[in-house]
Amino acid sequence: MDYPVNMTVKPEVSAHFDAATNTITYLVKDPNSQHCAIIDSVMDIDYASGRITYDHADALIAEVEQRGLTLDWIIETHVHADHLSAAPYLQERLGGKIGVGEKIMVVQETFGKVFNEGTEFQRDGSQFDALFKDGETYMIGGMQGFAMFTPGHTPACMVHVIGDAAFAGDTLFMPDGGSARADFPGGDAGQLYDSIQKVLSLPDEMRLFMCHDYGPNGRQVEWETTVAAQKAENIHVGGGTSREDFIKFRTERDATLAMPKLILPSLQVNMRAGEVPRDKDGRPMLKVPVNGL
Repeated sequence: MDYPVNMTVKPEVSAHFDAATNTITYLVKDPNSQHCAIIDSVMDIDYASGRITYDHADALIAEVEQRGLTLDWIIETHVHADHLSAAPYLQERLGGKIGVGEKIMVVQETFGKVFNEGTEFQRDGSQFDALFKDGETYMIGGMQGFAMFTPGHTPACMVHVIGDAAFAGDTLFMPDGGSARADFPGGDAGQLYDSIQKVLSLPDEMRLFMCHDYGPNGRQVEWETTVAAQKAENIHVGGGTSREDFIKFRTERDATLAMPKLILPSLQVNMRAGEVPRDKDGRPMLKVPVNGL
Protein backbone atom coordinates (compact mmCIF):
# COMPACT_ATOMS: atom_id res chain seq x y z
CA MET A 1 0.00 0.00 0.00
CA ASP A 2 1.15 3.53 -0.76
CA TYR A 3 0.75 5.51 2.43
CA PRO A 4 0.15 9.31 2.30
CA VAL A 5 3.45 10.36 3.89
CA ASN A 6 4.02 14.14 4.06
CA MET A 7 7.40 14.99 5.56
CA THR A 8 6.87 18.75 5.12
CA VAL A 9 4.45 18.82 8.06
CA LYS A 10 6.25 18.89 11.41
CA PRO A 11 3.88 18.42 14.34
CA GLU A 12 4.80 19.73 17.77
CA VAL A 13 5.24 16.71 20.07
CA SER A 14 5.10 16.90 23.87
CA ALA A 15 5.99 13.73 25.80
CA HIS A 16 4.61 12.70 29.20
CA PHE A 17 6.52 9.83 30.86
CA ASP A 18 4.79 7.58 33.39
CA ALA A 19 7.48 6.01 35.57
CA ALA A 20 5.13 3.45 37.12
CA THR A 21 4.55 1.72 33.75
CA ASN A 22 7.46 3.11 31.69
CA THR A 23 4.87 4.46 29.24
CA ILE A 24 5.23 7.61 27.17
CA THR A 25 2.05 9.47 26.25
CA TYR A 26 2.20 12.03 23.46
CA LEU A 27 0.40 15.31 22.96
CA VAL A 28 0.66 16.01 19.21
CA LYS A 29 -0.19 19.53 18.02
CA ASP A 30 -0.88 20.84 14.55
CA PRO A 31 1.84 23.51 13.99
CA ASN A 32 -0.65 25.72 12.15
CA SER A 33 -3.58 25.63 14.57
CA GLN A 34 -4.51 25.00 18.20
CA HIS A 35 -5.76 21.48 17.49
CA CYS A 36 -4.10 18.39 18.96
CA ALA A 37 -4.30 14.66 19.59
CA ILE A 38 -3.31 12.51 22.57
CA ILE A 39 -1.72 9.11 21.88
CA ASP A 40 -1.58 6.25 24.41
CA SER A 41 -2.79 7.86 27.64
CA VAL A 42 -2.38 6.33 31.10
CA MET A 43 -4.81 5.89 33.99
CA ASP A 44 -3.07 5.23 37.31
CA ILE A 45 -3.85 2.10 39.32
CA ASP A 46 -2.61 0.69 42.59
CA TYR A 47 -3.45 -2.91 41.76
CA ALA A 48 -2.82 -4.19 45.28
CA SER A 49 -5.51 -1.91 46.72
CA GLY A 50 -7.70 -1.71 43.62
CA ARG A 51 -7.46 2.09 43.66
CA ILE A 52 -7.63 4.08 40.43
CA THR A 53 -6.43 7.70 40.21
CA TYR A 54 -5.77 10.20 37.43
CA ASP A 55 -2.57 12.14 38.13
CA HIS A 56 -1.04 11.33 34.73
CA ALA A 57 -4.22 12.25 32.85
CA ASP A 58 -4.68 15.41 34.91
CA ALA A 59 -1.21 16.59 33.84
CA LEU A 60 -2.25 16.16 30.20
CA ILE A 61 -5.49 18.02 30.79
CA ALA A 62 -3.61 20.86 32.46
CA GLU A 63 -1.26 21.21 29.49
CA VAL A 64 -4.11 21.20 26.98
CA GLU A 65 -6.00 23.83 28.95
CA GLN A 66 -2.99 26.01 29.71
CA ARG A 67 -2.01 26.09 26.03
CA GLY A 68 -5.59 26.73 24.92
CA LEU A 69 -5.69 23.62 22.72
CA THR A 70 -8.63 21.77 21.21
CA LEU A 71 -8.43 17.98 21.48
CA ASP A 72 -9.59 16.28 18.28
CA TRP A 73 -8.43 12.69 18.87
CA ILE A 74 -7.57 10.30 21.71
CA ILE A 75 -5.72 7.50 19.94
CA GLU A 76 -4.77 4.03 21.18
CA THR A 77 -2.04 2.36 19.14
CA HIS A 78 -3.31 -1.01 20.42
CA VAL A 79 -4.93 -2.72 23.41
CA HIS A 80 -2.13 -2.28 25.92
CA ALA A 81 -1.24 -5.06 28.34
CA ASP A 82 0.94 -3.01 30.69
CA HIS A 83 -1.10 0.09 31.53
CA LEU A 84 -4.70 1.26 31.67
CA SER A 85 -6.02 3.84 29.22
CA ALA A 86 -7.44 7.13 30.50
CA ALA A 87 -9.34 7.78 27.26
CA PRO A 88 -12.89 8.17 28.70
CA TYR A 89 -11.63 10.44 31.49
CA LEU A 90 -9.86 12.66 28.96
CA GLN A 91 -12.83 12.67 26.61
CA GLU A 92 -15.23 13.69 29.36
CA ARG A 93 -13.09 16.73 30.21
CA LEU A 94 -11.63 17.70 26.84
CA GLY A 95 -13.82 16.16 24.13
CA GLY A 96 -12.33 14.44 21.10
CA LYS A 97 -12.94 11.06 19.50
CA ILE A 98 -11.44 7.80 20.78
CA GLY A 99 -9.86 5.78 17.98
CA VAL A 100 -8.23 2.35 17.66
CA GLY A 101 -7.45 -0.13 14.89
CA GLU A 102 -10.39 -2.01 13.38
CA LYS A 103 -8.92 -5.36 14.45
CA ILE A 104 -9.92 -4.49 18.02
CA MET A 105 -12.78 -6.93 17.42
CA VAL A 106 -10.28 -9.81 17.23
CA VAL A 107 -8.82 -8.77 20.57
CA GLN A 108 -12.26 -8.39 22.13
CA GLU A 109 -13.28 -11.84 20.95
CA THR A 110 -10.07 -13.42 22.27
CA PHE A 111 -10.11 -11.82 25.69
CA GLY A 112 -13.87 -11.85 26.03
CA LYS A 113 -13.39 -15.62 26.30
CA VAL A 114 -10.41 -15.35 28.68
CA PHE A 115 -12.41 -13.18 31.08
CA ASN A 116 -15.67 -15.10 30.50
CA GLU A 117 -17.51 -11.92 29.56
CA GLY A 118 -21.23 -12.23 29.07
CA THR A 119 -23.33 -11.17 26.12
CA GLU A 120 -23.52 -7.63 27.49
CA PHE A 121 -19.87 -7.14 26.48
CA GLN A 122 -20.01 -6.01 22.86
CA ARG A 123 -17.27 -7.48 20.67
CA ASP A 124 -17.82 -5.15 17.72
CA GLY A 125 -15.56 -2.24 18.68
CA SER A 126 -18.58 -0.07 19.46
CA GLN A 127 -16.96 1.21 22.67
CA PHE A 128 -14.69 3.33 20.42
CA ASP A 129 -15.71 6.31 18.28
CA ALA A 130 -13.54 5.32 15.30
CA LEU A 131 -12.04 2.04 14.06
CA PHE A 132 -9.12 2.81 11.76
CA LYS A 133 -8.47 0.75 8.64
CA ASP A 134 -4.98 0.30 7.20
CA GLY A 135 -4.01 3.56 5.49
CA GLU A 136 -7.06 5.47 6.72
CA THR A 137 -6.51 9.19 7.20
CA TYR A 138 -7.87 11.59 9.81
CA MET A 139 -7.42 15.28 10.59
CA ILE A 140 -5.94 17.07 13.59
CA GLY A 141 -6.94 20.63 12.79
CA GLY A 142 -5.49 21.09 9.32
CA MET A 143 -2.87 18.36 9.77
CA GLN A 144 -3.44 14.90 8.30
CA GLY A 145 -2.48 11.69 10.07
CA PHE A 146 -2.89 8.10 8.95
CA ALA A 147 -2.93 4.67 10.51
CA MET A 148 -0.56 1.89 9.43
CA PHE A 149 -1.60 -1.68 10.28
CA THR A 150 1.30 -3.35 12.12
CA PRO A 151 0.14 -6.64 13.72
CA GLY A 152 2.46 -9.04 15.52
CA HIS A 153 2.67 -7.79 19.08
CA THR A 154 -1.14 -7.90 19.06
CA PRO A 155 -3.59 -8.45 16.18
CA ALA A 156 -4.79 -4.83 16.34
CA CYS A 157 -1.53 -2.84 16.52
CA MET A 158 -1.23 0.30 14.40
CA VAL A 159 1.54 2.84 13.95
CA HIS A 160 0.19 6.36 13.56
CA VAL A 161 2.05 8.64 11.17
CA ILE A 162 1.44 12.38 11.46
CA GLY A 163 3.60 14.50 9.19
CA ASP A 164 7.26 13.69 9.86
CA ALA A 165 6.45 11.88 13.13
CA ALA A 166 5.44 8.24 13.59
CA PHE A 167 4.11 6.85 16.87
CA ALA A 168 5.22 3.24 17.03
CA GLY A 169 3.18 1.86 19.91
CA ASP A 170 4.84 -1.40 21.01
CA THR A 171 5.96 -2.48 17.53
CA LEU A 172 9.47 -1.14 18.13
CA PHE A 173 11.51 0.04 21.09
CA MET A 174 14.56 2.31 21.01
CA PRO A 175 17.42 0.78 18.97
CA ASP A 176 19.11 -0.63 22.08
CA GLY A 177 15.76 -2.00 23.31
CA GLY A 178 14.88 -3.92 20.17
CA SER A 179 11.31 -5.06 19.59
CA ALA A 180 8.16 -6.01 21.46
CA ARG A 181 7.21 -9.52 22.50
CA ALA A 182 4.90 -11.54 20.25
CA ASP A 183 3.64 -14.28 22.57
CA PHE A 184 0.38 -12.78 23.80
CA PRO A 185 -2.79 -14.44 22.47
CA GLY A 186 -3.06 -13.40 18.82
CA GLY A 187 0.59 -12.34 18.62
CA ASP A 188 2.91 -13.62 15.89
CA ALA A 189 6.66 -13.12 15.54
CA GLY A 190 6.60 -13.43 11.75
CA GLN A 191 3.87 -10.80 11.48
CA LEU A 192 5.83 -8.56 13.84
CA TYR A 193 8.91 -8.81 11.61
CA ASP A 194 6.84 -7.92 8.55
CA SER A 195 5.24 -4.99 10.38
CA ILE A 196 8.62 -3.67 11.47
CA GLN A 197 9.80 -3.78 7.86
CA LYS A 198 6.79 -1.61 6.92
CA VAL A 199 7.81 0.93 9.53
CA LEU A 200 11.42 0.85 8.37
CA SER A 201 10.26 1.54 4.81
CA LEU A 202 9.21 5.04 5.90
CA PRO A 203 11.65 7.87 5.04
CA ASP A 204 14.98 7.64 6.88
CA GLU A 205 14.49 11.04 8.51
CA MET A 206 11.04 10.16 9.90
CA ARG A 207 10.95 10.79 13.64
CA LEU A 208 9.90 7.66 15.57
CA PHE A 209 8.32 7.95 19.01
CA MET A 210 8.23 4.90 21.30
CA CYS A 211 5.38 4.01 23.64
CA HIS A 212 7.75 2.46 26.20
CA ASP A 213 11.35 2.66 27.29
CA TYR A 214 13.04 0.83 30.16
CA GLY A 215 16.49 2.44 30.11
CA PRO A 216 18.45 -0.70 29.11
CA ASN A 217 21.97 -1.01 30.54
CA GLY A 218 21.28 1.79 32.98
CA ARG A 219 20.93 4.65 30.49
CA GLN A 220 18.40 7.42 30.99
CA VAL A 221 14.91 6.90 29.59
CA GLU A 222 14.59 7.97 25.94
CA TRP A 223 11.70 7.85 23.49
CA GLU A 224 12.62 9.54 20.20
CA THR A 225 14.73 8.10 17.38
CA THR A 226 14.57 7.91 13.56
CA VAL A 227 13.91 5.29 10.92
CA ALA A 228 17.55 5.54 9.83
CA ALA A 229 18.80 4.86 13.36
CA GLN A 230 16.50 1.86 13.73
CA LYS A 231 17.62 0.35 10.43
CA ALA A 232 21.28 0.74 11.35
CA GLU A 233 21.30 0.04 15.08
CA ASN A 234 18.22 -1.85 16.31
CA ILE A 235 19.56 -4.86 18.19
CA HIS A 236 16.75 -7.16 17.00
CA VAL A 237 16.08 -6.08 13.41
CA GLY A 238 18.85 -3.67 12.42
CA GLY A 239 21.57 -4.40 9.90
CA GLY A 240 19.44 -6.64 7.72
CA THR A 241 18.39 -9.31 10.22
CA SER A 242 16.51 -12.07 8.37
CA ARG A 243 12.91 -12.98 9.07
CA GLU A 244 13.92 -16.52 10.04
CA ASP A 245 16.54 -15.32 12.52
CA PHE A 246 14.15 -12.80 14.03
CA ILE A 247 11.40 -15.39 14.53
CA LYS A 248 13.85 -17.79 16.18
CA PHE A 249 15.23 -15.09 18.48
CA ARG A 250 11.84 -13.60 19.35
CA THR A 251 10.26 -16.99 20.08
CA GLU A 252 13.11 -18.09 22.33
CA ARG A 253 13.26 -14.78 24.16
CA ASP A 254 9.51 -14.54 24.69
CA ALA A 255 9.51 -17.97 26.35
CA THR A 256 11.66 -16.48 29.15
CA LEU A 257 9.52 -13.39 29.82
CA ALA A 258 7.09 -13.02 32.70
CA MET A 259 3.63 -11.58 32.12
CA PRO A 260 3.36 -7.78 32.62
CA LYS A 261 2.27 -7.07 36.18
CA LEU A 262 -0.81 -5.11 35.04
CA ILE A 263 -1.89 -7.37 32.18
CA LEU A 264 -5.13 -8.55 33.82
CA PRO A 265 -6.60 -5.15 34.69
CA SER A 266 -5.17 -3.56 31.54
CA LEU A 267 -6.81 -5.93 29.08
CA GLN A 268 -10.20 -5.77 30.79
CA VAL A 269 -10.19 -1.97 30.77
CA ASN A 270 -8.49 -1.30 27.45
CA MET A 271 -10.64 -3.61 25.34
CA ARG A 272 -13.52 -1.43 26.62
CA ALA A 273 -11.84 1.80 25.42
CA GLY A 274 -10.71 2.63 28.96
CA GLU A 275 -13.94 1.90 30.83
CA VAL A 276 -13.65 -0.18 34.00
CA PRO A 277 -16.03 -3.18 33.84
CA ARG A 278 -18.85 -3.37 36.36
CA ASP A 279 -20.52 -6.21 38.22
CA LYS A 280 -24.26 -6.99 38.16
CA ASP A 281 -24.84 -4.30 40.81
CA GLY A 282 -23.06 -1.62 38.78
CA ARG A 283 -19.91 -1.50 40.89
CA PRO A 284 -16.50 -1.18 39.18
CA MET A 285 -14.99 -4.66 39.36
CA LEU A 286 -12.00 -6.49 37.84
CA LYS A 287 -11.63 -10.25 37.36
CA VAL A 288 -8.62 -12.50 37.89
CA PRO A 289 -9.02 -15.58 35.66
CA VAL A 290 -6.98 -18.45 37.10
CA ASN A 291 -4.63 -20.11 34.59
CA GLY A 292 -6.28 -18.10 31.84
CA LEU A 293 -3.15 -16.73 30.20
